[in-house]
Amino acid sequence: MREVRHASPNTVASYLRDVTQFVSYLDGQGEGVREAESETVRAYMDWMLGQGKSAASVTRCLSSIKSFYNFLMLAGEVCVNPALGVAAAKAERKFPEVLTSKEVELLLEQPQCVDAKGFRDHAMLELLYATGIRVSELISLDMDDLNLAAGFIRCRSKGKERVIPLYPMAVAALRDYVQDIRPQMAADGGETAVFLNRNGERMSRQGFWKLLKCYQKAAGIEKEITPHTLRHSFAAHLLENGADLRSIQEMLGHADISSTQIYTQVVKKQLKEVYQKAHPKAQ
Repeated sequence: MREVRHASPNTVASYLRDVTQFVSYLDGQGEGVREAESETVRAYMDWMLGQGKSAASVTRCLSSIKSFYNFLMLAGEVCVNPALGVAAAKAERKFPEVLTSKEVELLLEQPQCVDAKGFRDHAMLELLYATGIRVSELISLDMDDLNLAAGFIRCRSKGKERVIPLYPMAVAALRDYVQDIRPQMAADGGETAVFLNRNGERMSRQGFWKLLKCYQKAAGIEKEITPHTLRHSFAAHLLENGADLRSIQEMLGHADISSTQIYTQVVKKQLKEVYQKAHPKAQ
């Protein structure tokens, strides 16, 4: 089966696990693999959802069961595939986590500009919120990607390049860091990375993740903050304040406008929540 499907070891392992669990379920129902009908497969999908499995996991399992029965049909063990026609589980649409403007300010205030780490961390957080770039793009920035005099950065990702403007506070935070702090941190005069770790080398994703969690805790923000949270907040706040979707799409580097349109739903959801809490007739 593996040779036919040209699947990776992880895919094969998932497939075997899905099929084994399905067969175990059938055994518990007193039903054999050859006797299973479409209603049985649907019942199994419902049972999995009831066990707390995600819609994505249940859909993947359904695909495994379909492949399993296709194999049995080719082997002449069954005449029909009972999984055909069974609809995939509908995934619950999850909106991106977005910070309020107050929460963003609270987070950005946490790095104390009293030492090299504080100046560096303050510059990184300001830059993330100012531009909405991904954390991978943040740590990939080189010195020649900055144009602080003009107030923008150049970002490269997936073979494409985009230019993103900076607000004055982000420019000031970056200037303080790159002019006064970074030269002291660099282990090698030839190092091109903008953001350096304590060894004077390019900051890693893991390193940034740890410092972000530390500042979240210090700020007392209960929402689960990831590096992508500032990207989501950047887009939602721009939209709230009148920016058009096409401009936001360009700054985020989305290939498809549909990826950017999710923020319209986020803003509408937030407005509805505010309405429900604030309108006297909505209580």
